[in-house]
Amino acid sequence: MPISNIDFGFVSIIMAAFNAEKTIDFAIESVLSQTYDQFELIVINDCSQDNTLKIIESYSEKDKRIKIINNVQNCGVSISRLNGLKVAKGEWIAILDSDDAWMPEKLEKQIMYQKQTNADIIYSGLSFMNSDGEKYLWVEHIPQEVGYRKLLKKNVISNCAALVRKNLFEKYFAIGDEMHEDFAVWLKILKAGYKAAGIDEPLVIIRISRNSKSGNKFKSAIMNWKTYRYVNLDVFSSAYYMIWYTINGIKKYKNLKWLIWKNQKKSEHA
Repeated sequence: MPISNIDFGFVSIIMAAFNAEKTIDFAIESVLSQTYDQFELIVINDCSQDNTLKIIESYSEKDKRIKIINNVQNCGVSISRLNGLKVAKGEWIAILDSDDAWMPEKLEKQIMYQKQTNADIIYSGLSFMNSDGEKYLWVEHIPQEVGYRKLLKKNVISNCAALVRKNLFEKYFAIGDEMHEDFAVWLKILKAGYKAAGIDEPLVIIRISRNSKSGNKFKSAIMNWKTYRYVNLDVFSSAYYMIWYTINGIKKYKNLKWLIWKNQKKSEHA
């Protein structure tokens, strides 16, 4: 049963989509299944060449909370999200990629936790699924709170797991598909003295795909370096935190890679 009597405010959910016909149904359905229903879903169609727009339109016709923006030209994810942010009416912003999904209580639990902590960013743990939508058993746990220095060592705030005050997201918004722009936003917000608090529950399901922007680990490392430089870390500090990034990255994906391999072997023998 949707919960709408929580004194919290309106949430604007921003979803950039490009050729997402195979996954966007699942993503949108996970938003519409939220137990907290005071939201708008802004979907930015980045000049998709498949049936993405038709799918979005079919949902928008049934639910007026879904708004559609059609980019005039292909802009990439950063500019697409900015286009969504410009029309967002909520006091809070949440991001969901068109190939990921939320658990039904994601917003509700984050809202209740925000009331307890008065944090400016609320984030959560993660679960994972393969390209076919089958969930893995491994869960990424997160700390209950994180500060600027700790976040530099490991980005524990997944973009799709965050609920952030709109005024802060606007003020520190970062553009750059060649870096981890969400990481840059969180770093800037925390460096300015604001608070982030985490719920150690897998409220978000991340789809693992080799075609994702950060799917290639070498490319992801380069993006991470560029993020450090973007937030004005000097070369020596960037190198220091890149060591931590590498160590924590190995730890993060060790169990997940094993599960992916195990799942592949299971499929081969099925």
